[in-house]
Amino acid sequence: MMRSHKDRDHLCLLGEEWMSTEQRLSDLRARKARSEAGGGAARVEAQHKRGKMTARERLELLLDDGSFQEMDSLVEHRCRDFDMDKKIIPGDGVVTGHGTIDGREIFVFSQDFTVYGGSLGEMHGLKICKVLDMALKTGRPVIGLNDSGGARIQEGVASLGSYAEIFFRNVRASGVIPQISVIMGPCAGGAVYSPAITDFVIMVDKTAHMFITGPEVIKTVTNEDVSFEDLGGANTHASRSGVSHFTAQTDEEALNTARDLVRMLPLNNLEKPPAKKSSDPADRSCELLDTLVPEDPSRPYDVKGVINEILDDGAFLETQADWAMNIVCGFGHMNGNTVGVVANQPQHLAGCLDIDASDKAARFVRFCDAFNIPIITLEDVPGFLPGISQEWGGIIRHGAKLLYAYSEATVPKLTVILRKAYGGAYDVMSSKHIRGDYNVAWPGAKLAVMGADGAVQIIHRNRLKGARDPEGERARLIEDFEEKFANPYKAAGLGYLDDVIEPNQTRDRLCRALDMLLDKEEIRPARKHGNIPL
Repeated sequence: MMRSHKDRDHLCLLGEEWMSTEQRLSDLRARKARSEAGGGAARVEAQHKRGKMTARERLELLLDDGSFQEMDSLVEHRCRDFDMDKKIIPGDGVVTGHGTIDGREIFVFSQDFTVYGGSLGEMHGLKICKVLDMALKTGRPVIGLNDSGGARIQEGVASLGSYAEIFFRNVRASGVIPQISVIMGPCAGGAVYSPAITDFVIMVDKTAHMFITGPEVIKTVTNEDVSFEDLGGANTHASRSGVSHFTAQTDEEALNTARDLVRMLPLNNLEKPPAKKSSDPADRSCELLDTLVPEDPSRPYDVKGVINEILDDGAFLETQADWAMNIVCGFGHMNGNTVGVVANQPQHLAGCLDIDASDKAARFVRFCDAFNIPIITLEDVPGFLPGISQEWGGIIRHGAKLLYAYSEATVPKLTVILRKAYGGAYDVMSSKHIRGDYNVAWPGAKLAVMGADGAVQIIHRNRLKGARDPEGERARLIEDFEEKFANPYKAAGLGYLDDVIEPNQTRDRLCRALDMLLDKEEIRPARKHGNIPL
C-alpha cells in the first residue's frame, strides 16, 4: 500500500524504522539544499543583474571564511491564505545565524530578496527576533542586511506583529550591544524603523531605498512628484535627512564598511573597545598644526587636517560625512585606543552649531558614552547659528540635546580649543563646567561671550555715539578687548583650562591624558532614565 508524504512523515515521528539512515541523511540534505537555493536560479540571476549579491553571498563576504553557522534554515511560514500553502520555501526569506569578524563573534541576519521579495512575514520576523535575543544574551553585536519588499501582505497583522517584536528588541538592545543596519535594497514602510533605532545605517548607492510612503502614495495624497532615488536613495539620506551614516557604491564596499566599524567597537557595553597595535609614536610632534589655523580669525580651514594629524597613522572613519557638515564626527585610534572625535568644521557655516549639527553630534556622543569610547572634542565655534528658521525650528531644544549628551557622558572627555569658543557654544562643547576631564587650548584661542566686534558694539554703544572719530575709537576698543579677553589665559587663570599648549604638542598631550584617564570611573545618581529634550 502506497503511503502519502504526510503519512510517511507521521510514521517517522512514531518511530517506525522504514527509512534507512542513508535515506534520512539524503532527506535532510535535500531539505537544506532547498533552503540554500532560495528563490531559485532565475531569481538569483535577476538579483545579480540588478548589481546585488544574494543573501548568502553577502554573509560570506561579511564574515571570516568558514565561520558562519546558520540557524533556523528549515523554518517555514504558517500562512494558508492566498494560496501561500502552495508556496513554501524553507528559511522563509531570511538567512540567520552567527559568525566572526577578525575572530570576534557577531550575530547576523540577511534578508533574501529572491524569496517572496524578502518580505517579512510572521516566521521571517521571529527568526530575526531569535538572533536579537541570542545576541543580547551573549553580549555580541548584531549586523542586519536589509533587502526587503516590506511587510508580507498575505500574512496581514501577523507580519506587523513580528515587525513590532523586532522593534522592541532593538530598543532593549540599544546601548547594550552595537547594532548595525546595512540597507542593500528596498526598505519601506514600517521596515525602516528597525534600522532607524540601530546605531549605524550603511546604504548602497542606487540600489538601496528607505521611505515610509513611496512615490505613488505621495503623488496620490499630496500631488508631489518624486523619484525613488530622490525620495529615499542613499545620497538623499546621507545629505538631506541624516538617516544614513555611510554610503557605499557596491554591496562589497558596504560590507567592508561594516567590518571596519565592528573593528572599532567593543562587543558590548561592559567591555572596552579592542586595542590596536600602532607603529605611530604617541609622542610624535605635529609640526603641521603650528601653521594650519590661519591668523585671520575669519578665514576658514579644514579641521580634518587637525584630526588626521593627531590620530594614529592619520586613519579616520567619519560618520555622516555629507550631513550637517559644520560638525565632523567619527572614529580613530590614539596610541592604539579607539576614540570618538567631535570637531567643529570652520569650512561650513564657520563651524557654527545649528539644529542638524547638534543632533548629529549629540547622538554620536551618546553612542560613544554607551560603549566606553573616549571622546576627543576639537573646538572652533563662533556660537549657535542665528536666524529665524533656526529659532522656529527649535535650536534651543536641539542645542540642549548636545549639552545634555556631553553632560551625561562619563567616558574620558578631552577637549582642545583650536581657535574660537564663543558664547553658549563654549559651554556646550565639553567645557570644564560640564565635566570635561582634560581641557586645553592653543595660544591663539579666543574664549569669550562673543567676538570683539559685537562685544564692543554692546558694551561701548554710548561711548561710540559720542566719539569724534567713531571708527577710530571702535578699532581701539576692539584691540583693547582682544588683548584683555580674546585669549586663553583668562580662562587658564580661572582653572577652566588645564593648560595652554603648543599646537605641535597636541597628539603627545592627548595621548598622555588619555592613558591617564582610561580607567576613569564616574558615578551618577541612580535613576530610571533622564529626560533628554528630544
